[in-house]
Amino acid sequence: MKTILRVLAALVACLALAGIAPLRAQEIRFNVVPYRIDNGLRILALEDHSIPTVSYYTFFHVGSRNERVGRTGISHLFEHMMFMGAKKYGPGEFDRVMESRGGFSNAFTMEDATAYHETFPAEALPQVIEMEADRMGAMQISEENLKSEREVIKEERRLRVDNDIAGAMDELLKAQAYMAHPYHWPVVGWMEDLDAITLADCVDYFKTHYAPNNATLVIVGDFKAAQAIDLIGKAYGAIPSQAPAPAIVRNEPAQRGERRAVLKKAAQEPSIMIAYHTVASASPDLFALDLLQIILGDGESSRLKRRLIYEKELASRVEVINERRVDPSTFILWAEAKPGVTAGALEAALVEEVERLAKEEIGDAELQKAKNIRTTSEVKNLKTSDGKAQEIGLYDLYFGNYQRLFTALRSYGAVTKSDLKDAAARYLHPDNRTVVTLVPTAEGEEGSR
Repeated sequence: MKTILRVLAALVACLALAGIAPLRAQEIRFNVVPYRIDNGLRILALEDHSIPTVSYYTFFHVGSRNERVGRTGISHLFEHMMFMGAKKYGPGEFDRVMESRGGFSNAFTMEDATAYHETFPAEALPQVIEMEADRMGAMQISEENLKSEREVIKEERRLRVDNDIAGAMDELLKAQAYMAHPYHWPVVGWMEDLDAITLADCVDYFKTHYAPNNATLVIVGDFKAAQAIDLIGKAYGAIPSQAPAPAIVRNEPAQRGERRAVLKKAAQEPSIMIAYHTVASASPDLFALDLLQIILGDGESSRLKRRLIYEKELASRVEVINERRVDPSTFILWAEAKPGVTAGALEAALVEEVERLAKEEIGDAELQKAKNIRTTSEVKNLKTSDGKAQEIGLYDLYFGNYQRLFTALRSYGAVTKSDLKDAAARYLHPDNRTVVTLVPTAEGEEGSR
C-alpha cells in the first residue's frame, strides 16, 4: 500500500503541474480493525508493517466547544496538564521514557477535540499503552500543576493572540461571527477565564471528558491488531466509564446581514480578515468549499495571490482556509496590505475576487488543477503511520465515521463547475460575512476593541 500511495502521489503531483486530467481516483482502502471494550473505549487499529514503528493517537471528544462561559481555555489547559504526571509515571516521566525509547510525543487542542499522539519503535508499544492508560485513569491534578500550567497557557495566549496580529484578528472575527455557539470563544481561552479556573473545575472536567467512553484510540504501525487490542483491554479495562458529557447547545442563529469590527493594533500596514458561515464537515458541500479554498488561495498561481499580490500589487500576503468543524463552520480569508495601500482598496479587491466565483463558471483546467492539488495533499497525508493515524482519527471525528476517508477522493472528483458556483452563491455572499479591519497604530497607542 505504501508503494502504491507513493507512486500515486508522484503521479498526481506531476499532473497538477502539467494541468493534465489524472486517472480517475480510486477508493483509498485500509483494513482498519474497529473494537470497543466494555467501558466504552473505542479502538481503531491498522496494521502497517512497512517500517518497524507505531503511531498512537488518543482523541478525547472534548475541545473549546465543550466549555462554558467563565471557564474558557480549560480544554487547552488540560492538554498541558496531561504531561504533568499520573499515578505510576510522575512529572516529566512520560516524555523521558518516550524519548529514551527513541520516540516522541505531542498533543493539540481544537474546537472539537483534544488529541495526544506518539510515534515510537514497535517494541515500545506495551509500555506506551501502559503510560497512556496511567494518565487516562490516574492523572495527578493538583494546585501546583494548575498554577504552573495556567501561567504557561497565559504566556502562550500573549504570544499567539495578544501580541500577534493574525491571532488577534482571528479572535475578534470569531467573536463577531458567532453569537451563541461556543465557537464564539478562542481555544486558548479568555485571559480572565484562565485566571478563574479552580482545582474543583479541573477535577470535574477531567472526570467527565477524559473518561474512556469519551475517547477513541487510533493505532497504526508494525503490530498485530489482536495482540494490541488485548493489551489495551487489560491496561484500560479497569478505568470506569462516566455519564455522558452535557450536550452542546447548537442554536447559532442564521446571519442576516454583514457584521463589521475594527481592531486597532500596532502594525505597519492594514489587514482585512473575512469569515463566511458555511457547513459542518459532514455536509456534502464541504468538498466544493475545499476546492474553492484551493482556487482562491492555494499556491502562487491561485486567484487571490496572482491578482492581489502580483497583478494589482495590493497585498503582501493572502491566506484562505476552509475550516473543518463538527458544527457549522467558517470560510476564512486574510489579506495584508502592501505599503501605501488602504484597507478599503484591499477589501474591495478581495471581495471582488470572491464574488466572481458565484457569477462566473470557472474553467475546466482550473477545476482540474484544484482536484489534483487536493488529491496530492490527501495522498501525502497518508504516506506515514502518523499521517494515517491522524487522518483516520480526524475523519472519524468530523464525519462521524473513519470510513469516509476511503471515499474522499471520489467525492472531490465528483465536484462539478456548477457545484462550485452554487456553493459560492450559497455561502460566500455579503449578508453571510463578518469583516475585521486592522487599523495600524503606533506602538503603545492601541485602541480598545
